[in-house]
Amino acid sequence: MDEIKNVLICGIGAVGSIYAVKIQNSKNHNLKVLVDVERFKKYKSSPLIFNDVEYNFDYVLPEDQNFKADLIIIATKFSGFSRAKEDIKNFLKDDTIILSLLNGVTSENDLAELYGWKRVLLSYCICHSAVRRGRCVVHDGVSKIVFGANEFAENSKENVVKVKSFFEQCGIDYEIPDDIKRSMWLKFMLNISANPLSAIFRMTFGEMLKNTKFMDMAYKIILEAQQIAIAEGIKNADTMPNEAMQLFNAMIPEGKTSMLQDVEAGRKTEIDLFSGAVVKLGEKYNIPTPYNKIVKEMVEIIHKNQDSKQ
Repeated sequence: MDEIKNVLICGIGAVGSIYAVKIQNSKNHNLKVLVDVERFKKYKSSPLIFNDVEYNFDYVLPEDQNFKADLIIIATKFSGFSRAKEDIKNFLKDDTIILSLLNGVTSENDLAELYGWKRVLLSYCICHSAVRRGRCVVHDGVSKIVFGANEFAENSKENVVKVKSFFEQCGIDYEIPDDIKRSMWLKFMLNISANPLSAIFRMTFGEMLKNTKFMDMAYKIILEAQQIAIAEGIKNADTMPNEAMQLFNAMIPEGKTSMLQDVEAGRKTEIDLFSGAVVKLGEKYNIPTPYNKIVKEMVEIIHKNQDSKQ
């Protein structure tokens, strides 16, 4: 079985930079970072500084024809995903493995529609929030990639073994759950309950957890997603709401969700990846999602207000 040697990362923001640094520091792999022309110029003139160390990565543009990747890691924000999934096509070969670290439960399906399930593993990232200010990223080192096989896909289990070996060589923490789909949906339930509401009400995890009315609404948002998970064929969905709430209660009290950080920084949020995805899947299965709909609309009001100030 061939080892992973040539790696392409798309997106070196707060999450992507964590893994770009680990792979580059491993010395035994050929890492390229995919960027557009604007970012190419920016990173060349002002390299990324990660935990006070400057990194000069080997950047490539989407039109490059001279590099084929054994592994592609997509770590963009949701706003950049549509472009990223198209931009990686020149770097594919028949056995390229693709990992998407985006939140949510939809990006793998989008990638598989373009490039086939034989290339796409199911995955997501868990990490303490990395703080990015300009070209500087600070991270405490606590992160892991959770991934697994699509049980119906050709070569998927073999690809899991290859990625596992690669992560161990690079010192990347990982987890391979027994049921990756269920694991993804459990994190999704946490995200849809915490992220949008925290962005609307500007609350930390500790403030959310102390507010019984807030937690009651968060639970109702999760219950809507549970019905969709059942329709999607996710196993043991009956216990997932309580499990998601246990994850909620385990969060660091002073921590802020990524969506709250986006709102505070005046950035567009990933609301379409969270509440928007629940609403869309609800329409697909004819399942009512009134709480997710109203939360989505409230975050879109915040977006509208941001636009009016620009």
